[in-house]
Amino acid sequence: MNDSAPTAAPEAPGELARRLDDAGYLADDGLATAAFLALRMHRPLFLEGEAGVGKTSLARALAVVLDAPLIRLQCYEGVDAAQALYDWDFPRQLLHLRASEAAGVTDVDRLEHELYDRRFLLARPLLRALETSPSVLLVDEVDRADDEFEAFLLEVLSDFTISIPEIGTVRAQHPPVVVVTSNRTREVHDALKRRCLYHWLAHPSFEREVAVIRRHLPGVQDRLADDVARAVQRMRADDLLKPPGLAESIDWVTALAALGATELNAELAARTLGAVLKYQEDTDRVLGGVDELVAGGSGP
Repeated sequence: MNDSAPTAAPEAPGELARRLDDAGYLADDGLATAAFLALRMHRPLFLEGEAGVGKTSLARALAVVLDAPLIRLQCYEGVDAAQALYDWDFPRQLLHLRASEAAGVTDVDRLEHELYDRRFLLARPLLRALETSPSVLLVDEVDRADDEFEAFLLEVLSDFTISIPEIGTVRAQHPPVVVVTSNRTREVHDALKRRCLYHWLAHPSFEREVAVIRRHLPGVQDRLADDVARAVQRMRADDLLKPPGLAESIDWVTALAALGATELNAELAARTLGAVLKYQEDTDRVLGGVDELVAGGSGP
């Protein structure tokens, strides 16, 4: 267990925004305020929004700001408590049992006690977060998990305590900073949301998108960053199955820069749409109006 004291939390949302900026994350006033309040009130931060808008990246940046390890629990359909909390290392337990038998140990109570020793416990993300102080716990894409797991997660986040029958109760010395994300593929229950501070993370404005692209890819031409941001803004205004997020914008600029492009034109856009669109239906729709997509202008 890491017993070091947590790094001093920011004293105001503006300070947190500046420290996130230093960590490579550009947070607007609303997000910086929500994150600051989560730190100050010791409440989980529930971030909801389209994929690729920067929810997971915020957790990574907070870990940098707080000088704490990031512990990630990736949710998926069928994830259960054992995969999120802890499990026993059965192969090692079996080897220990065989070695004890070979050594002539016949005390059943002693063997049972040894088999459920802490050294045979496999700590999964939730237990690791409670045992690591300080830490940032990222519960990623909780909307992919089922209702039973949500209820279990709510119980853990309520008091940051885990009971292990064979060992005892584990309590966090310093509760982890918790970021819960959802892409809203389904509605998350109100009980979990009420436990958290909520913030909807929307797609960025044109100006903010350009700033993020330039921050991540400082070597690209300003004209290329502007062109891609403008084109992506127009895509989001269209009726696409999967509108591109910030991550896709950065990927598209990276792909274009790798081809030596300094600006975006219709031919380049058509050849590289696979970097920004992930459904054939969306690609076909955009290709039908690719000239309008890359038309010049000062805004989206």
